[in-house]
Amino acid sequence: MIRLRIQFTHWPRRALILTDTPRPDCPECDGDGGIGHDYGDPATGEYAGTDWEPCTCWDENRCRVLLPIPRRPRWLRRRDIGRDPWAPGDYSDEPPF
Repeated sequence: MIRLRIQFTHWPRRALILTDTPRPDCPECDGDGGIGHDYGDPATGEYAGTDWEPCTCWDENRCRVLLPIPRRPRWLRRRDIGRDPWAPGDYSDEPPF
């Protein structure tokens, strides 16, 4: 049975996608969608990371694009990226009355 949800993605293009979710009552992964295996550095024995083994109760690559989100036209893009858009620019912050 497919459990669907809507997500926003940035890659390869901005879009709303319909994707599958892990089964919440899965006895293997407890609804996480996979099993994490921690491992340590062989030389020091310290924590070095986690290997992720996906569960068979879902497929994270199963998704469909619902709505591609268009990019802003170049002339509408904000050019002053570092400046606060809500801060007053060359205008006075005095009240008009």
